[in-house]
This record gives sequence, structure tokens and C-alpha cells, in this order.
Amino acid sequence: MGPDMESMSEETPNRPGGAGDAGSVSEAKVLARPGDLLPVHLPVLPIANRPFFPGQLIPLLVERDPWQRTIETALESPSRAVGLVLIRGDDTTRAQADDYYSTGTACRVHKVEPIEDKLQVYVEGLERFAIESWVSRERPFVVRVRYFPEKSYSGVDELRPHTIAVINTIKELLPLNPLYGEELKYFLNRFGPDEPSRLADFAASLTSANKEELQAVLETVAIRERLEKVLLLLKKEVEVARAQMSIHKQVEASMGKRQREFLLREQMKVIQKELGLAKDDRTAEVERFRERIATLALPDEARRRIDEEMEKFSVLEVGSPEYAVTRNYLDWLTSLPWGKHSPDQLDLQRARAVLDEEHYGLADVKDRIIEFIAVGAMKGEVSGSILLLVGPPGVGKTSIGRSIAHALGRKFYRFSLGGMRDEAEIKGHRRTYIGAMPGKFVQAIKEVGVANPVIMLDEIDKIGASYQGDPASALLEVLDPEQNRDFLDHYLDVRFDLSKVLFVCTANQLDTIPAPLLDRMELIRLSGYLTAEKVAIAQQYLIPRQLERAGLKRGQLRMDKAAVREVIERYAREAGVRNLEKRLGTIARKVVVKILQGTKPPVHVGAKDLEAYLGKTDFRPEPPQRGVGVVTGLAWTPLGGATLDVEATRVHEAGRGFKLTGQLGAVMKESAEIAYSYAASHCDHYGAPREYFDKAFVHLHVPAGATPKDGPSAGVTMTSALLSLARGRRLPRPIAMTGEITLTGQVLAVGGIREKVIAARRAGIRELVLPEANRGDFDELPAYIRAGLKAHFARHYDDVAQVVFDKRTVKRGG
Repeated sequence: MGPDMESMSEETPNRPGGAGDAGSVSEAKVLARPGDLLPVHLPVLPIANRPFFPGQLIPLLVERDPWQRTIETALESPSRAVGLVLIRGDDTTRAQADDYYSTGTACRVHKVEPIEDKLQVYVEGLERFAIESWVSRERPFVVRVRYFPEKSYSGVDELRPHTIAVINTIKELLPLNPLYGEELKYFLNRFGPDEPSRLADFAASLTSANKEELQAVLETVAIRERLEKVLLLLKKEVEVARAQMSIHKQVEASMGKRQREFLLREQMKVIQKELGLAKDDRTAEVERFRERIATLALPDEARRRIDEEMEKFSVLEVGSPEYAVTRNYLDWLTSLPWGKHSPDQLDLQRARAVLDEEHYGLADVKDRIIEFIAVGAMKGEVSGSILLLVGPPGVGKTSIGRSIAHALGRKFYRFSLGGMRDEAEIKGHRRTYIGAMPGKFVQAIKEVGVANPVIMLDEIDKIGASYQGDPASALLEVLDPEQNRDFLDHYLDVRFDLSKVLFVCTANQLDTIPAPLLDRMELIRLSGYLTAEKVAIAQQYLIPRQLERAGLKRGQLRMDKAAVREVIERYAREAGVRNLEKRLGTIARKVVVKILQGTKPPVHVGAKDLEAYLGKTDFRPEPPQRGVGVVTGLAWTPLGGATLDVEATRVHEAGRGFKLTGQLGAVMKESAEIAYSYAASHCDHYGAPREYFDKAFVHLHVPAGATPKDGPSAGVTMTSALLSLARGRRLPRPIAMTGEITLTGQVLAVGGIREKVIAARRAGIRELVLPEANRGDFDELPAYIRAGLKAHFARHYDDVAQVVFDKRTVKRGG
């Protein structure tokens, strides 16, 4: 609803007279011009930062769209009046009627200038007013007001002490800030010091008080009370200005002191140079290098090289390129820890405690590390060695390397070889190249500051090769205990002893590691974890770590053992625990969301709640298939062991044939051909019709078809599947097997026995058939892995047939 324009024509004179509040007040009767009359109904504009006082004259910047109509309404009035009222919020564009304070200032609009999407309005404050009612509660806002005309207080002696106090306080402000002087001159040009009301409003506008305090001054009509409030604000302003002035003087004094010190230093340099006492940059560098050398146990070769370079360095011009090259070279040579070794902590009990604290299980790996430390304790020192930790991702290879360093009390440095293609990363660049640097090993030695750290070479099986060289070949010198005592970096061009360094390498598989490099390393295998081990690891390590990362306290999330087991079986069945930790992290984050949305802790997560947190399961319980022509095999993958159901079926009897599917590699196809040939030539020996394969077209498939597979270890499994098909009988019980077969039926050894046995346990199979040549590998497995398993060992396929087929139908010695 718009304003009532007829009612806005009601105007009251803007006169200086009115009822007084202190002493006798003279009322002047003057004839008012039409433009001096202020309307009873007044359009209002909101202001957000501080109130506007009578007597002020400033440009006001307002948004064009919401307030143009309000300003036009004011300009249509003969008085060109508008009310400026403080609002309680900070956003004037969204101000509503309830946001306005009840007291404001009536102003005359002198000029309006458009500036892009804003209007600059020049206004002059005239009188206070109080809002009696709202004529329009929508833009343009219009209110019915009651004015408080200013009075003449000439001759009122009661106000004189307050007025003098305000003037004196303003005088105190003038030396502290020159801006106050400009404001005072402007005020005196328009008003006199004997006008206490104008003086009070002017003094309030000078201060930096908050808008609530200033609004309280505006709302105070009684002049004595207003002067008292203003005086209090002025006193505060004086204290603030004095504090600012003190800080400013301190800063200026500090800056002046620094400038003076700089000039004195420059003068001192000139005086010292004239007296021959000054040291230039080159001399200072030489002294620094000599101080370093004094603390090092340099070998003769390194000392001779450093002396030669120092002699050359002392005659080079500071601005020459050779100067910078020589300086960097000497910096590297003197920064290396020649002869500095950290003492080894060879306490076996402490080492065992560190390993047990930081890793669950892995007893065989820990025993090997303890043996290594024990040998060092017997000799009195741990000599350099090269360990290779091989296992699936997420089983803790990198963290074990860190624990070895912790157990020995040595410094630890790690870098990854994955994707490295430049041998200069290993042996450094020659100094003839711009930007040449030493290799990674010299950089590691410099960073740790000792010559016997533990250096971890991560992902050594993923090292590359290119036209820039073969990094794997460059590693041969580093990882050879007989050669690395005289390791020669191309940049240093001085031999450095790496024989005290303990190298720990990690890999997921051995196939891609060159044989000469593999021969130099001591192999330690880390296989996957069983479900029970994963449950213990999750409860002891992973869940507390994820709670900490999510900002949860231990009591805010409760997850029972059954839920953890379900996460492992249904969402994180891989050999390591990295994916398990991710899943637990997902649960922890969703619990945080629930708590922040109002759920009262502790939040219980049970097995039945997992789908709500983790979605549909990744692994469904699928027991090994059983049927005619279906046999479960065991396979090794870089991610750990796995079970494979090999399927064989007869397509038709129109003619002999053999078909293979399942994305098999070349080696696995050869194994399938050998298995088919052996089964076809010996089918009657194992209780199958002699002519079965002469007529049948057989299809052999290895699920899943999207996964590439290769390797010779499925020969025994494929032979069993083909003979089961020919006999027309399934295996009598769940049995898993692995082994390579020959055309004469010999069962050959295969690798990855530990991973395959763990995969069988994970699948719930308790009876295995393994090559006789792998009996030792099985016997070396920890007792908790072998517990509950029945293993059969086969030299010939006859031994396999005696287990998987009816013994009465199998001929011996065929």
C-alpha cells in the first residue's frame, strides 16, 4: 500500500522554538516559508552503520532499485524531506518496518546523482522525530512522526559547565588526530559554540562509538542528559586515540631504529674494508665450509677433492658462473655426514615390543627381523643389508620398514621407485649440466644427517626404463654389499660408503624385478591376513585411527566384533587391510553426520546396519560350486590368493573338439591343452569310457570372463574337471587343488602356496591337494594357518585321483 499523498500535505513548521527542559528558554516567533515546513507524514530510508544527527550534511549512497521510489516521494514534497532511521540489522535492502528504531532524523534532500546501480543523495539533517505510526509498511515506507524542534538555550547558565566540558574534551582530541580539526572547522562555520544541542550532536558524530550507543544519544531529547552521554563517549574516544597514538609512536621508533642500524652497519662495512678487517662473501663461505670440515671424519680421497675445490673457489670471481657451481658442489660435499653414525639399539626385547605394538600377527616376518637384529647384537653392530618385503597391497610392507627403523633407533627415509625412468635419479647428474644434483641416495643421506639410516625403496617392482637409462641396472651397485661401500655418485664424483645403510625394498610381485637385482636382496614374504587377523587389526589399530581422524571420541561409536567381521566378509575381502580401513572410515564419517543431526551418542553399528552405511555388499556369500565337470582350483594374484571354479561341459557328440574361454593367457592355454591330452589318453585308467573324448566336443571355461588369467598352476584342476565330466560324477566333497601337470602325469611345484592356502580357508574349504614338491612350503606356514586343514601331496596325477575320485575305479601305476 502506498502513502496517502493528501495526508502528506499536512506539514508542520521547522521552527527553532518549543518547550524547554532547562531554565527559561526564549521562544522566537518567525514567519516560516513553505519550504521550511516539515510534513507530518514522512518517507523514510534505512541506514545500517550509525545514526544520522541533526546538523550533519553528507552524501548518502543508496541502492537504486529498492529506494528510488522513496527518494522520488521525498522530492515531490515541497519540503523535499526524508527521514533517515537506523535499522537493527546490517542489510538495508531487506529492511522491514519492524527493523527500524523508533527515533530518526528528518533531512532535506539537496541533490540526487545516479551512479551506475546506486543513487548518491546529498542530505542535510534538520530535526529529530519519533515514529508514532506506520502509514505504509511497504516500500516506499511512510510514517507519521512527531518532531522535537531544537530550542534556543542562550542565557541558560546551568548548561554552561557541560558545554565547556564537551569543548575541552574535543580540544584534547585535536592533537591526536588531524581529522578532528577539519570536522570542527566545518561545524564552527555553520553553528556557534553556544548552541549546546548542535554541539552535543556534533560531538557524538565525531566519536567511533557503536551504533547502539549513538542511537541512544539521538533518542535523548533532554539536553543535559544528552550532553552527559556525549561527554562519556568523548572520554572513551580520547583514551582510544591516545592508545593509537602510542602504538604509532612505538612503530615509528622501531622503524627509525632499524633504519639507523642499517646505516651504521653500512658505514661499519666501509670502515672495516678501508682498514682491511672486512670479510667479503667468498671469505665468509670459505670459513663456513672449513667449520663444517672440522666436524667430519673425511676419507683421504674426499679430503683431497675438497682441498682442490676450496683452492679453486678462493680465486674465482663472485659473479662468475663457475663460482656458483663450485659453491654448490662444496656445499654438498661438506653437508654429507662423513663418518657420522647413529648408535644402534640392539635390545631384542625392546625390538620385539616395538614390532608387536605397531603390527598385529606377521609372526614369521617379526622373527626374521629379530634374527637380523640378534646377529647385529652378537657382532656389536648391524651391518648394511638389503631386505625385500613382497606381498599384496595393504598388508603393511611400508609400515614394517618404518618399524624396523624404530626398533633399531635409526633415522628413516623413504622414496618410491614406481615409474622412475632416469638412472640419474639413482646416481645423480654430472656437474657439467645446468641444475645438476646428486641422486636420491646422496640426498637421503644428507637429509637424515647420518651414514647408517634405514632407507626404504618402495615399489621396486614398478621401476621403469627409457632412453635416459635403466634405473634397475643403476641399483645393482647400490644394493650390492660388496660394491656399495665405494658408491660413486656422478655429481659428487667422490666415493661414499653406503655399506652401513639398511635398505628395505617393497614389491607386490617378483616377476618384474630383474634377476640380478633380485639376487642381491633377502626375500621376506608377507601374505594376506585371515578374517580373524583382520578383525583384531581393525579393533586394535584401524577403528581407533578412524575415530581420531573423524573427531570422534571412543565412546561415541560402538561397533561390535560381528559387524567388523561382516564388513570384512562382505565389503573388504582382499588380502590386505587398506580397503577395510576405507570402509571403517566411511562408517565413522556417517556417524559424525548422525551425531551433528541430533542423534545422541553412543551410536551402535551392528551387522544388520551395514547396508545403511556402506550400501549394497561387494561380495556375496558364494560357496565353491560343485557338480559334474566342476572343480575348485587355487590361484595366486598380486592382490593375494583366490579360488577359481574350473568348469567343463560336453557341447555335443557330433565330433571331437575342445574349446577354451575365460580370457586365458598363453601359459594357461598350454596347461589346458596338456590337461586335455592327458585326460583323453588316460580316461579309461581313471574310470571313464575310453571313447568319450573321441566323440565329444568339450568346452572348458574359467570364470570370470572379464578377468585375465595366466600361469601353469591350474593343470591339475583342469585335468580333474575333464575327468569328472567324462566319468559323469562330481567330486565327493569340497576340495581345492593346485599344481602343474605334464603329459606323463607328473605334478610339478607351483608358487604362492601361502596365499593359496589362505584363499582356501577364506572360502571355507578344509581339504587341499598340493604338489609333493611344495610340502616344505606348506609345513613352513604358521600353525594357525594350517590348523583345521587336511592337505594331500601328489607326485603324480594318480595321487590326485585317489583323493578326488572313487579309489575303486582308479587303477594304480597306469
